[in-house]
Amino acid sequence: MRRSPQWADGQFRNPVPTRMMLPGSGRALLRTQFDREARRRRAPAGAIPLYRPAPETRSAPPPSGLRLTWMGHSSVLAEIDGHRVLFDPVWSERCSPFAFAGPRRLHPVPLPLDDLAPVDVVVISHDHYDHLDMAAVRALAATGTRFAVPLGVGADLEHWGVDPARIDELDWHESARVGELTLTATPARHFCGRGIVRGMRTLWASWVVAGPEHRVFHSGDTGYYHGFAETGAAYGPFDATMIQIGAYSELWPEIHMTPEEGVRTHLDLSGGTPAGALLPIHWGTFNLAPHPWEEPAERSAAAAREAGVRLAAPRPGEPFEPGGNGPLPGEPWWRAVAVPAAAGKRTAGGDRAAAPGGAGPAPGGAPEAAHRPYSSGRARGGQ
Repeated sequence: MRRSPQWADGQFRNPVPTRMMLPGSGRALLRTQFDREARRRRAPAGAIPLYRPAPETRSAPPPSGLRLTWMGHSSVLAEIDGHRVLFDPVWSERCSPFAFAGPRRLHPVPLPLDDLAPVDVVVISHDHYDHLDMAAVRALAATGTRFAVPLGVGADLEHWGVDPARIDELDWHESARVGELTLTATPARHFCGRGIVRGMRTLWASWVVAGPEHRVFHSGDTGYYHGFAETGAAYGPFDATMIQIGAYSELWPEIHMTPEEGVRTHLDLSGGTPAGALLPIHWGTFNLAPHPWEEPAERSAAAAREAGVRLAAPRPGEPFEPGGNGPLPGEPWWRAVAVPAAAGKRTAGGDRAAAPGGAGPAPGGAPEAAHRPYSSGRARGGQ
C-alpha cells in the first residue's frame, strides 16, 4: 500500500488538491438545520415507486449483451457480456455504523439479496457506509463471489469473513480479470473513512469494467476534475456510465459533483461527444445533503437535454439496456412523490426543471445549502 504513487506522508492523496469543505462552511451548515422548508423537501412526500421484475425476467440474459439495473443510491447490477457485476451493494436499512441512528432508507430495496441471482464479482468504490455495507458483503461472500476493491479496503472484507483469495485489491490503473471481464480501478476525487476521524488510509476509486463487446464506467463518489477525459481516452469508449449526481453542496464542491458536472463528466469520458447512455446514481435513497430530494434528477435531466446526452431515469429496480432497440426509461416518476416548493421559494437549481427531453433550467445553478461530508452509511451497525 505504501508503495502506491497515491500514498504520501502517511495517507492517500487525491489526483488534484482537494478540500473536504470550504472555509466558513460550518456556520453555513448550521444555518441550514433551522430552515424548515429546506428540511421538509429533503425527503419524498409519498412512497417511491419501485420496479419488481418477475423471476423469469431477472434470469433471462439481455438480448443486447448489456443490461443495467439501478437498485437505489450507487448500487447497480450490470449484466455485461454474460457476466454479472454488482457495484456498491448497500441493502441495509441505515447507512451508519449504528442500527438505531443515521440516514435511513427512503425506499425499500427493490429486490432482496436472496432473490438476486449469483453475481460473478462485487465491485466496491470506497469504504464509506453508503457504499460498503457489512451485512451485504457477508451475505454475498456466502455465495462464493469475487470482490474487487481499492487499496486498503480488503482488510475490512477479511475482518468480516471474506476469503482473501477472493479479494482483488487494486491501485488506480491496476486491473483484475474475472472471466472475460477486465476490471480496472481508476482515479476519483474523494476521501475515505468509517470512523469520526478520517485517516485517509484506504483508497477510493472509480471503476471501468470491460468485456469482449461492452464497456461501462462507475464513478463511485467524486468531485469533478479534468482527469475524467484521460480516463475516457485510456479506457473508453463506454456504452454506459453510472455517475454520482447527488449529495452535492456549494460548501463541499470538490468532493461531490453537481448534476451538471456529472453530465460534463459523461461527455469527458466520451471524448467530448454525447456517446453512450448516462445513468445518474447516488441520489433518491438516503438523505445525505440539504438539496431537495428530487433536485438531482431534475437538474440531471435538464443538463443532459441541453448537452444532447442520452439519460436513463429508471425507478429503483427497473432494468434497461443502454444499447437496446427500445427507448431508455425517461418518465419523471419522482415528480409524483416530491414535496412541492412553497410559494415564493426556489430550488437550489432555480425553477423546476423538465423531464428528460423537456425544457428546464440551464446547467450551472448553485446548490441550495450544505451538509457535512459523511462517512456514509450501513444499517446494522458495526464496521
